[in-house]
Amino acid sequence: MTDSRVEKKKEKKKRKWPYWIGGILLFFILLGGGFLWYIYDKVGDTVSDMHTPLERDTNPERQKEIKEIFKERKSLNVLLLGVDQRSGDKGRSDTMILVSLNPNTEKMIMLSIPRDTYVDIPGRGMDKINHAYAFGDVELSLQTVENAFNLPIHFYAKVNMEGFQQGIDAIGGVTIQNNQEFSAGGHNFTPGELHLGGKEALSYIRMRKNDPRGDLGRNERQRSVITAAMNEAASFSSITKVGEILEIVGGNVTTDMGMDNFQNMFSNYLGTRKNIETLELSGSGQMIGGIWYYIVPDSEFNRIKTTIEQHMAEK
Repeated sequence: MTDSRVEKKKEKKKRKWPYWIGGILLFFILLGGGFLWYIYDKVGDTVSDMHTPLERDTNPERQKEIKEIFKERKSLNVLLLGVDQRSGDKGRSDTMILVSLNPNTEKMIMLSIPRDTYVDIPGRGMDKINHAYAFGDVELSLQTVENAFNLPIHFYAKVNMEGFQQGIDAIGGVTIQNNQEFSAGGHNFTPGELHLGGKEALSYIRMRKNDPRGDLGRNERQRSVITAAMNEAASFSSITKVGEILEIVGGNVTTDMGMDNFQNMFSNYLGTRKNIETLELSGSGQMIGGIWYYIVPDSEFNRIKTTIEQHMAEK
């Protein structure tokens, strides 16, 4: 970085730096000017650690498309994957959330995709949507979601769920409104306002067997915690925690966003977190070959597609 660029950055009073985005992710927090160069350097290192491009990212046409999206402040879609990674096993995508960001209306749509949703996985046939990650990692997960909803996915962000727990603890926990009483992971959750630490939050978003709405109830709790985490992280101001949080993010998050894309996201898309609309994918449970699947009719996939396309086109 040139001296002129360093001086220019020092003149600005405030900077934004990574916090986990959208679901399961705590990405960006306000930073103080006195530690500007240290933070900028650490953020660069963290983004470098997280940056895991896919084969499709080498396509010149895709690179041109992404540049145009940011240049013209167009809407974009991000697939958030929460993955339970086990020793000797890359795990499965325990959580899948499609996030659509419109910087012009400063609005975000969050669609939780039930992990048992019965879809066509390219090259594998009909199966549960979360199996796409086990079959072909992030690349196949993206292809499967794009095909199911006939919508483009511009970026992905994958989070190790243990890192999610650490991130919640690092920002001091989250406060949510709980609608039902239940126990999970050795924790009791009573109705009303609750403040959750990392372990509690992880147990809270994982429970589904005792939820009368099953995966849909679980997805609703996930969105609640993600929204609370984004708001908490955006107001977080403890400069002494900077190094710790960046280390957690860098060690547990992978994404195909490079530093330039992150900077564009911060400049033009952060305002969308203030106006969040949540969508649910309606379907019904069905046994096929002795296995339980969540069956979603084509009309429902089309409804979601139309809703998100209209959202992306709004000015």
